[in-house]
Amino acid sequence: MPRSFTIKVPCSSANIGPGFDVVGLALSIWLELRVKVDDSLSGVPHNCEISYEGEGAKDLPREADSNLITRTALYVLKCHDIRSFPATTLVHIVNPIPLGRGLGSSGAAVVAGVMLANAIGQLGLSKERMMDYCLMIERHPDNVTAAMMGGFVGSYLRELDPVDMERKEIPLSEVLPEPAGGVDTGLRPPEPPNGIGHHIKFGWAKEVKAIAIIPDFELSTANSRSVLPKMYSAKDMIFNLQRLAVLTTALTRSPPDADLIYQAMQDKVHQPYRKTLIPGLTEILLSVTPKSHPGLLGICLSGAGPTILALATHNFETIASEILARFSKEGVECMWKVLEPAYNGAEHIEE
Repeated sequence: MPRSFTIKVPCSSANIGPGFDVVGLALSIWLELRVKVDDSLSGVPHNCEISYEGEGAKDLPREADSNLITRTALYVLKCHDIRSFPATTLVHIVNPIPLGRGLGSSGAAVVAGVMLANAIGQLGLSKERMMDYCLMIERHPDNVTAAMMGGFVGSYLRELDPVDMERKEIPLSEVLPEPAGGVDTGLRPPEPPNGIGHHIKFGWAKEVKAIAIIPDFELSTANSRSVLPKMYSAKDMIFNLQRLAVLTTALTRSPPDADLIYQAMQDKVHQPYRKTLIPGLTEILLSVTPKSHPGLLGICLSGAGPTILALATHNFETIASEILARFSKEGVECMWKVLEPAYNGAEHIEE
């Protein structure tokens, strides 16, 4: 019988200032997969046909063994001895998440792929187990945990025993092999250990919204990480740890304390080093304060950037306009959106 379902995965913002590689926030821009399964169709490679609209529509591959979403799904299916999509599957991807902007587009794609495999293969995996598959591909837990679980989350990777660690650290090229090998490529891929990552959901004050100021240029995570030092001083690490300890509770309090949150969102671990990659970053992060722009709570780089995230309770347009003007002086055009936390994370909706 033909079957239809939808998978929705939110974008996410990692770090939120001091929480480098530790915290993530799911936000209300949604990657959607509109999926139809029809046994009467045949002749499609891997039994999967892809169509696409939205961000990246001109450039992203349509082949099931090349597109990140369906490559991820094939990896999970093969871990369960299913060589391809079990029936002809039509996957229409609707992606409004800007690519390479620090809003978790690749993390959302990986989560969507794991959920697609779980649904199409009727695997019955819990979200916790699906996270293990996500972490075999996207090896930093902050974005994928927020996208899968929803809300404002803290996460860490568990210290594994030597056997499980060896499985987890298998090169990504063996988890998601290149498609040149044909349909049998990666037929027996490495299955993830159980419980690679752990997380906790923090609260979130209902008044707090996120203004995303999204520049019109891309910045890869790899490039953004390349400018970071290999070692940090104890002073800088303590600076961040102190603020993170305050921030995760301060953002739960209603009404929010703007002065407390603004200071708690300061960072010395990643943002100072990324200023060379984002024109005017230092000045932009200092351009709005709770005193100069009432309603503002805090401002930070979203993930690896270049998107700027400003948390606020009101006065959204005025805050955004100031940041847009600062970027404009650097010759950078931007768009902006007011977003809300996506509390439920990724969803599978049967039709």
